[in-house]
Formats: sequence, C-alpha cells, structure tokens
Amino acid sequence: MKIIVDAMGGDNAPASNVRGALSAVKELGVEVILVGQGEEILKVLKEDGIDQLPKGLEIAHASQVVEMCDNPATAFREKKDSSLTVGLNLLKSGGGDAFVSAGSTGALLSAATLMIKRIRGIRRAALAPVVPTGKGGAVLIDCGATAEGTAEYLLQFAFMGSYYAERVLKRPEPRVGLLNIGAEPSKGTDLQREAHALLTEAGKAGRLNFVGNVEAREAVYGEVDVIVSDGYSGNIFLKTMEGTGGFISRQLKGIFTQNILTKLAAVMVSGGLKQFKKMMDSSEVGGTALIGISKPVIKAHGSSNDYAIKNAIRQARDFAASGMIDDLVENIEYMKLPGGEG
Repeated sequence: MKIIVDAMGGDNAPASNVRGALSAVKELGVEVILVGQGEEILKVLKEDGIDQLPKGLEIAHASQVVEMCDNPATAFREKKDSSLTVGLNLLKSGGGDAFVSAGSTGALLSAATLMIKRIRGIRRAALAPVVPTGKGGAVLIDCGATAEGTAEYLLQFAFMGSYYAERVLKRPEPRVGLLNIGAEPSKGTDLQREAHALLTEAGKAGRLNFVGNVEAREAVYGEVDVIVSDGYSGNIFLKTMEGTGGFISRQLKGIFTQNILTKLAAVMVSGGLKQFKKMMDSSEVGGTALIGISKPVIKAHGSSNDYAIKNAIRQARDFAASGMIDDLVENIEYMKLPGGEG
C-alpha cells in the first residue's frame, strides 16, 4: 500500500508530516510518498540524524505551497506545482493508493472534486469525521463540505456513512440516525422531514439500518453508528463536541489540582483520566475521510502533530483497503432519486 502525503500542508509542516510518515513506514507496513519542497523534507530528516531516505519513503518534489490565505476554489490551478496539486495528480494517475493532507480544507475539497472527481451519481462529497461517543465513536456525515443540503444529499450521506462504518470501522449493520431536534418523523425543517421519508424507505427495502431521528444528546451517548446531517448542522455539532471536550478537560484539571487531597485523588484515577483524554483526542483518529470522491482522500487536522499524521496515514490505508468505494459505485442506483442526473 502506497500513501501520498502532502508534506507542506498544515501548521506544523513539513516537520510533523515527515516524522509522521517515517513512523507510518516503520509501524504500519506502508510506503509513503512525501510531496513537497525536497530540500525542506531532507532538512527535517537530517535534523533527526537520517542522511539517506529510509526504505519505503520517497520524495516527489513540488516547489509551491498552497497557503491558508490562497483562494481555496482556485489555488490548485494557480499553483500547479504545489504539493497539493502534484500529490493529487499522483493519486489520479495511479501513483499511490490514497492521499493525505493537513492543508486548507477548502482547497483540498475543491481540488479533489475537480481533479479526482466525484463517483458518478454522487451529488456532493462529504466530510465524515469519526466523533467520540459512549459506544466507541460514530461517523458524522456531513460536517461542513456542503453547508446547504437537499434530502437526496442526506440520503447519499447515509449510504456513504454506512459503508464507511461497516467497511472501515468494522461495524456490522451500522445503525444510521438522522440528526434532528426530536425523535418523531414530523420534527425538523422540510429538509429533515423529506430526508426522513427517503431514509425510512431505504430502511424498509433493507438497504440501510435506519433507526430514525436522533437528537444530539443520544448521538453522543452512542445510540447510532452513523450521524447523518447537512453540513451546517453537522459542523455546529462537531465544534460543540470539540469545545465541550476541551472545557471538561480543563475543568477536571482545575478540580484535581486544588489541594493535596485532590492531587492524591488524581493519582488514584489517573488511568481513567488518560483513557478519557485519549477518547477525546482527535489525533487518535488521524483525520476526516472525504467520502464521495472516486479515490481515497483524508483531511488531517491543520494542527496535526507527527502522531496525528501517522494515524491519518493509517486511516488512509484502511480506507483504501476497505473496498467501500466499489460498494458505492455498485449501489449508486439506490442512492439517486428517480429522474436525477447520472
């Protein structure tokens, strides 16, 4: 398995990307192509005492970098020799099995959609992070790739999230829920009511394990494996979870450092606290799958450290090996409304 990594994308590039790639080669049994400014990549390796490229690691030189200030819709065209554009061209031509970038989300979404293309019949690609829940995590789809949606988009998101949960997360018959303000089918806006009807029909046909509407609270408890949402609501849900996790962590730290007794209590429950911190840490997952594109693409967090990049590469490997893109292609007719475009 060969994973292409945008070495220049992200806040900590290229250092974290190079070191994460090195760890992935050593620990995950993959080959990695680092795409970016060759001299900067080699500089990081030299700082770590590595004078020659290790086996399994390659460099594809790209002289330009897509910056966060660049127009996300056109940056990949204006900077044809950027690490983003060169990397995606490698993926397109079969030079690797998946692509990972911690760079601009908008630029990656635009470039992947226009260069690699969506799966024929998929209306919109979706960002699908795995969010922590009380029962081991759930796929949230969409979390911001498309702010405004249609009922058909949400139907397709449900199928895409279900295949990802089943194939990549190894969840048999994943439970699919529609994020809403109540459990009743009549709840929500026209979008949620129309989507609920389509998802119910797909469930009755045996194509989805649709369990109905799910409120945010129940979603966090782990009542579903796939949380279906328009990108606007999904992004609010995701950011609220991230903020709540950070808030709770800070509050717990304050509680356990008040005095000698609370510090002793902290020692006694340190194992549980570490487990909680690990569960809430996005770097454990690695990144967010961009689902609906015809080849595997992973968006790593912009602030990713080397551990997060290694895990994003692992996620890309698992995505590429899962076969879920083939599932989408084979079942696309069930995911389109009658009379829709091809």
